[in-house]
Amino acid sequence: MRITSTSCICPVLVCLCFVQRCYGAAHHGSIKVTRNQTKHIEGETEVHHRPKRGWVWNQFFVLEEHMGPDPQYVGKLHSNSDKGDGSVKYILTGEGAGTIFIIDDTTGDIHSTKSLDREQKTHYVLHAQAIDRRTNKPLEPESEFIIKVQDINDNAPKFTDGPYIVTVPEMSEMGTSVLQVTATDADDPTYGNSARVVYSILQGQPYFSVDPKTGVIRTALHNMDREAREHYSVVIQAKDMAGQVGGLSGSTTVNITLTDVNDNPPRFPQKHYQLYVPESAQVGSAVGKIKANDADTGSNADMKYTIINGDGAGVFSISTDKETREGILSLKKPLNYEKKKSYTLNIEGANTHLDFRFSHLGPFKDVTMLKVIVGDVDEPPLFTMPSYVMEVYENAKIGTPVGTVTAHDPDAANSLVRYFIDHNTEEDRYFTIDASTGTIKTAKIFDREETPWYNITVAASEIDNPELVSHVPVGVRILDVNDNPPELARDYDVVVCENSKPGQVIQTITATDKDNSANGARFHFSLDEGLSLNPNFTLRNNEDNTASILTRRRRYSRTTQDTYYLPVLISDGGVPPLSSSSTLTIRVCACERDGRVRTCHAEAFLSSAGLSTGALIAILLCIVILLAIVVLFITLRRSKKEPLIISEEDVRENVVTYDDEGGGEEDTEAFDITALRNPSAAEELKYRRDVRPEVKPLSRHHPSSSLDSIDVQEFLNQRLAEADLDPSVPPYDSLQTYAYEGHRSEAGSISSLDSATTHSDQDYNYLGDWGPEFKKLAELYGEIEPERTT
Repeated sequence: MRITSTSCICPVLVCLCFVQRCYGAAHHGSIKVTRNQTKHIEGETEVHHRPKRGWVWNQFFVLEEHMGPDPQYVGKLHSNSDKGDGSVKYILTGEGAGTIFIIDDTTGDIHSTKSLDREQKTHYVLHAQAIDRRTNKPLEPESEFIIKVQDINDNAPKFTDGPYIVTVPEMSEMGTSVLQVTATDADDPTYGNSARVVYSILQGQPYFSVDPKTGVIRTALHNMDREAREHYSVVIQAKDMAGQVGGLSGSTTVNITLTDVNDNPPRFPQKHYQLYVPESAQVGSAVGKIKANDADTGSNADMKYTIINGDGAGVFSISTDKETREGILSLKKPLNYEKKKSYTLNIEGANTHLDFRFSHLGPFKDVTMLKVIVGDVDEPPLFTMPSYVMEVYENAKIGTPVGTVTAHDPDAANSLVRYFIDHNTEEDRYFTIDASTGTIKTAKIFDREETPWYNITVAASEIDNPELVSHVPVGVRILDVNDNPPELARDYDVVVCENSKPGQVIQTITATDKDNSANGARFHFSLDEGLSLNPNFTLRNNEDNTASILTRRRRYSRTTQDTYYLPVLISDGGVPPLSSSSTLTIRVCACERDGRVRTCHAEAFLSSAGLSTGALIAILLCIVILLAIVVLFITLRRSKKEPLIISEEDVRENVVTYDDEGGGEEDTEAFDITALRNPSAAEELKYRRDVRPEVKPLSRHHPSSSLDSIDVQEFLNQRLAEADLDPSVPPYDSLQTYAYEGHRSEAGSISSLDSATTHSDQDYNYLGDWGPEFKKLAELYGEIEPERTT
């Protein structure tokens, strides 16, 4: 039977519980309990008595950190069945049984063999059992109990987060919280005062204090000044046992830094400063520095410098260097020793970030006076202008004056100045300069259309000190003269339609001129007056630098003439005016009704007659068949091998007839005597197409004036000599020329083939109504424009 640890129900056990408490305190909590329940003896009748509580306990206590030589006595197990004869055996199991805790199995005494640490393990759970040695049968049920490790003050307080680094603003009020520190004690906080910690300050007084219970560190003085002392090392102690004598203690260090506030105004070390600046100082350059001291740091020491008054406020400017907090004095205007030798400046330095809590310590600004002494320097010559622009005409002769530059010595000595041009570039070689007067002249001939502008640099130096040189840029603009005639803006491809009407604009042309607008912007177009009136085209000047080409008649024919040439005269508006002549090429083309060009090449006669593709193929097929028949006939004639002369009587004076073309020397029928009657037709010597002659003919072509006077006999002799000296081919007497048609008739041609190109008053528009068979005829004679494409 198991009963809770604190209950003592039976009157008899009340005293035992009291004795157990007292004895356990003195003897480490040993408990002795008797068993009141009678045991049934074998062979005897069972006697029923009131059962008594026994074999019941809850916990034992053992002190930690036992350092004695002998094992520490913990307690005693006892059963009422134990008569002291050693028949009862006590068994201990559970945590630490047999290693930390051992038991005398006969007496039931429990000892601790090792020193225990409560901070590692606070209690151990074990099980006790009493058995009969002889039978190994349990005499008591297994009972669980606890051995608690009783705490002693063996652990000092520790600051786990130390050492500490913390900041607090300077000039803070007394009692301002800085930091809360916490120490931990590993001892049992529920038993005694072993874990009750009290805080105290060992180092850092009288500047800081610590709350003994909470560990809050606070400032202990008013207006702690960072500029006087910035860093503090405070040592805090934590002691257990509520601070009593014998308690353990631990300490930590708190490093406290005072942060800066703007409680110090800037101050200039001196009230008067003096600065030397040479007059040669460049505008925009820094000429000096000045600084006001501020004991604060960071943004609290930032300041701005200002020139508040003085006669040099417009000549100098001041800015602040963010890194060094210095005032940088710069030059706004050039200095001139000859005009002013010194300047006085009042400079103010003021904080930019103010803390109004400390305004009573101000004002947070300071003023000093700076005197600037201007130093005299030998300066280079000074040009009267920062740059020069000059002009000269492009047809100016070499040595023509362009302009003059002027420089003078700004020093009081007023030395003489000499001028020269640095010939560093090719442009500088186009000009020369007079060393004494500074007059610039031309050295070469200019072409504005090639280079309209020149940039040169003129230098000036003192004669007494040639090392002091100043430079000035000079730009020379080349002025235009009318030296370029106008010309067409581009190559125009002019097209006129066959069905054009009189007065129709076929092209608008324009011109360009290399000269500038003053000499070439106004153009005038006209036809060459030296030629006769052009019956085909005319030109109209549009008075806007363009001209239009117009037709003068109704129709044009590609078969008669497919190209026309129109010379155009163009003149500009310059002084004196220049002109040029250009020739326009006008092609005659077949066009659609909407004016689109269809084709510009002359068509074959058969095609113009309206033959279809099928008809052309049929004609070509017939020609091929006829050629095949001719070849077959010639082949059959040659196979007969008939003699050239059938009989001696049939000679007929060497006149022999051949059925094939191209006979030999006896072929008299194939010769055309008209070639002898018209020597001009044989002007061009015709050679065989299959053989390229290697030797040129002896005689050259005669002019037309001499052809009329050549005798036929002389002509024959000349041709005979050329044939005899030609080594490439045998002489061919059958060479025929049919290029001669006779002289032109005054009445003109009466052929109807060219009638479409002449103007007729008759109206042929009715041909278009006759159907598609007369379409081509309507295009030739009527006003209907052809519709088929190329």
